[in-house]
Amino acid sequence: MHLAYWLAAGLLALFYLYGGGMKLLQSRDRLRPMMAWVDGMPMAAVRGIGLIEVLGALGLLLPPLTGIAPWLALAAAVGFVILQLLAVRVHLRMGDRRIALNLALIVLAGVTVWLATSLL
Repeated sequence: MHLAYWLAAGLLALFYLYGGGMKLLQSRDRLRPMMAWVDGMPMAAVRGIGLIEVLGALGLLLPPLTGIAPWLALAAAVGFVILQLLAVRVHLRMGDRRIALNLALIVLAGVTVWLATSLL
């Protein structure tokens, strides 16, 4: 179970560290080709989402590694499920039907939620 958690959490953390880091550091023009939804949001919201993603990725990894508040890993995984459900809503409201990645992330985060319960 622990190996499966680290594989799932590691994949999620890599994805969100990369994506969140880009949202924190890149301009709207640099983000637009990969994330068309940034045009429909204030840049402060885009940066806030990036910060949430980076902190969530750290929340998946650091608590289990340190043994300090391992329940935070479960909270981070649940947070990513919620984040992607909201992302699907944003995409659909903007008329963007390309939500396969969002759905895959929901499934992976959901599996991570289930696996994180074994850490408690």
